[in-house]
Amino acid sequence: MCVAVALGLVLAASIGAPESAEAGRFFDMNSKKWVSYGSTRKSAKSPVKRETVKYDGPHKANTIVVNTSERRLYYVMDNGKALKYGIGVGREGFQWAGNHRISRKAEWPGWTPPPAMRKRQPDLPQHMEGGLNNPLGARALYIGATIYRIHGSNEPWTIGQAVSSGCIRMTNDDVTHLYEQVKVGTRVVVTH
Repeated sequence: MCVAVALGLVLAASIGAPESAEAGRFFDMNSKKWVSYGSTRKSAKSPVKRETVKYDGPHKANTIVVNTSERRLYYVMDNGKALKYGIGVGREGFQWAGNHRISRKAEWPGWTPPPAMRKRQPDLPQHMEGGLNNPLGARALYIGATIYRIHGSNEPWTIGQAVSSGCIRMTNDDVTHLYEQVKVGTRVVVTH
């Protein structure tokens, strides 16, 4: 259900990208067209720095807490600490909340837009293989049996914004870092 405007590239060599970072084609959600992208790169860094913070909330260690109004994701650790990440969240009409578990993890996942999304945006591909131009980015953590994921993005400038179709976006660096921390079965709590 998630889509990226896909106008930028990540410096993916540091996280093992399967394709060249020099050129590619991206689906631009604003113009609703495929765009060729050359060697000019935008920064792959998040505008929100990842940090370790004190955590005194109600959730136990090994829980992902997504605060959509704050546009932050917390991975709760032992000893009253959490890793805090900047995220992009669902735009108006695509927000949601709930308790689930990570049901699957994938590196450089393929993307199949759901029928409702293809109906809204008929120019979307039926399927896109994983890689630099894929809106799901470097890693995806699938949330229960929902259509939502915590996933990477090749649009780091969208972090801190309400821009997705309900998925939780992170920079590719941050989602790769989180991916290494969590296992299938990790609890996910999404709040407004």
